[in-house]
Amino acid sequence: MVVEYGASIANLDDFDRKIIAALVADGRMTVTDLAHAVGLSKTPCQVRLRKLIDWGVIRGFQAIVDPAKMGLDHVAFAEVKLSDTREQALKEFNLAVRRIPEVEECHMIASSFDYLLKVRTSDIRRYRTVLGEKISSLPHVASTSTFVAMETVKDSRG
Repeated sequence: MVVEYGASIANLDDFDRKIIAALVADGRMTVTDLAHAVGLSKTPCQVRLRKLIDWGVIRGFQAIVDPAKMGLDHVAFAEVKLSDTREQALKEFNLAVRRIPEVEECHMIASSFDYLLKVRTSDIRRYRTVLGEKISSLPHVASTSTFVAMETVKDSRG
């Protein structure tokens, strides 16, 4: 795998891939345990880990929270069609949508609509408020369409 970072290129080798796989499986692993798991001593493992972080291959570490236990088990997907898709309009929409905490994901789509948003709220009433007061008032929004998830079978949280 080749990763671009600025003007330089970093070639990931088997040790780098093993480090990444180990941390995906257990992001709380100590460097000592990580080094043992990938077959390196601690210092070279630390150096490789730092480079993977500096290159942006590893973007961070976070706690994975159960949304249902936080009272946020309502998931809806909103299709958003913009009235203007010139570059400046897209930038304005992108900047504004990042400020809505209920929007968990936002993807620009090659389709009959422009964006697909994954929105997580406590219930349908809260979703309706977020849609009406926040999403619909984003820059250049012409229309929206909602799909409510009945059950999450698989997600990136494990």
